[in-house]
Amino acid sequence: MTEPHTGAGTGPGDAHFAVFTDRADAAAVARSFTHSGGRTLTHASGRPWLVGHWHDEEIVTACVGSASLAVVGCCPVDAGELRRRTARLRDLAELDALARTLPGSFHLVGALDGQIRVQGTASGLRLVFHADIEGVRVAATRADTLAAVLGLDPDVEELAVRLLWPAPHPLSETSMWRAVTAVPPEAAVVVAADGRTARHTRWWTPPEPVRPLAAAAPRIRTELEQAVDARTRRGGVVSCDLSGGLDSTSVCFLADRSPARVVASTWPGRDPADTDLAWAQRAKGYLPDVEHVVWDADASPLVYEDLLGIDDLLDEPTIGVMDRARVLHHLPGLAARGSRLHLTGIGGDHVAWCSEAYYHRLLRTRPLFALRQVRGFRALWQWPLGGTLRALADVRPYGKWLADAAGDLRGPLPPSVATGLGWGMAPRLFDWVTPQAERMARRALLEAAATATALHPDRGLHTDLEQIRSCGRVIRQWDRMAARAGLPMASPFLDDRVIEAFLAVRPGERVTPWRYKPVLAAAMRGIVPEQCLRRSNKAAASMDAADGLRAHRADLLALWEDSRLAELGLVDGAELRRLARRPASPGLSDAILYSTIAVEVWLRGRARVRQP
Repeated sequence: MTEPHTGAGTGPGDAHFAVFTDRADAAAVARSFTHSGGRTLTHASGRPWLVGHWHDEEIVTACVGSASLAVVGCCPVDAGELRRRTARLRDLAELDALARTLPGSFHLVGALDGQIRVQGTASGLRLVFHADIEGVRVAATRADTLAAVLGLDPDVEELAVRLLWPAPHPLSETSMWRAVTAVPPEAAVVVAADGRTARHTRWWTPPEPVRPLAAAAPRIRTELEQAVDARTRRGGVVSCDLSGGLDSTSVCFLADRSPARVVASTWPGRDPADTDLAWAQRAKGYLPDVEHVVWDADASPLVYEDLLGIDDLLDEPTIGVMDRARVLHHLPGLAARGSRLHLTGIGGDHVAWCSEAYYHRLLRTRPLFALRQVRGFRALWQWPLGGTLRALADVRPYGKWLADAAGDLRGPLPPSVATGLGWGMAPRLFDWVTPQAERMARRALLEAAATATALHPDRGLHTDLEQIRSCGRVIRQWDRMAARAGLPMASPFLDDRVIEAFLAVRPGERVTPWRYKPVLAAAMRGIVPEQCLRRSNKAAASMDAADGLRAHRADLLALWEDSRLAELGLVDGAELRRLARRPASPGLSDAILYSTIAVEVWLRGRARVRQP
């Protein structure tokens, strides 16, 4: 295996590439993907196998006979071990087992006897797409890479779907170009030796949530330790969020046990009632070797900042643009302190806690226990009795729920109890979305409802998986932005092995109205001091969002002055301008503008920065 053209490569944290079969026609197509600064990894024949951008730290490869493997991303597997695995490879299906054992977050690419197999992560943090290009089936880690070579514009119907708040599974996981096929996170794509036919094969299934907390906690601790170790084992300086919450505090204490020197970063909220700083300082008291940087809350960006200046080249709209300025703001300062990687606690909310929808099934299997717990949730979330009973009595399958949602897109936002105990939040469209866009979105929902199945028959596990994957897609784009800003980010809670360890816990012990994140507290006992594990809440940052609406009213107004969405007939620009002038309008505090802003900013970014 050789790498004849390496160019300048790229900095760590932004690996992306296309994958080709070992054929002359595929090699001809590969030339369209070769750009200045790119790299090429070849088959034994010398024809292109991987073409794209990656850093030396992010790739491990092995080639034995007709078999080749590449692990691209963060994975502690060494070249010798990967070579031994490659030598034993007799069928690409064997890679399913390998993918389920390796820690970290990575793409796994295999080639054997002319076939190729490409997979990302079950979290959705690393995705795979494929398309037919001049009769050759090409796989890639970014959809826009394929769309650019095909010369495609985004499909208007897909734009309409992304205006839904929120776009439900499976509509949230399609590519923005109809000719580019998205591979579900739990599947790999296998391209046959003919280089033309492709199939999806499932490699990942979530664990059944049956393990007692006491038995699961040691494994969770081990998997989190390995996830942090995969990022810190090389030493140097790493930075960590230290918000004072259980998630970032756990990552910070684990990083402190590593060979790396740790810089902890705390960004206090503007709300006087925000207790993040006090909890972060309490944790710092147990971390004498950690440098602690506390940023000026008033100097930190608000939500909605710099929306007009975003020029990141992304392959799908993301609501992450609302917080882009906030996410990136402190990275240069941390890089100046020597940090080579920034660790976050993002994902902890999605795995250490879980959906109350599990109690829909628990009511039928453990009724007395479930009723006691639901009574606690009613008090905690102020669920009305009637709404709670209706939600618990709702037995619609997922497809029927989707179809019903298609018939009520203009209705009021669903009550929180229906979302909490159901299949998730039913999608909505708002006054500024045109009838044309509504027809497209409704048609897509009905088409999906005819064949869609839930991610799991238990609506609790379905909701957990959907939320994890939605979070992964946002962080996927933030990671790209952070790498471009010069300091890559990593979120250990979103590693597949960590997710599996948390999902295996019995839901009655994982989500309870009586304790906050009991699973994480149990797993971190002995690593994080008991005093730091006692926190039972988290900051909401609602003041930052409300202030952002007011402070950036002019930017929001400018966003709709020459709206790309309005040009396409998907939104009413005048209505959006009216809302921009009235940031205190009812409903805006519920983030209902997010999906529309995400699509508008994405279209503007694509117009501003052309594909390489």
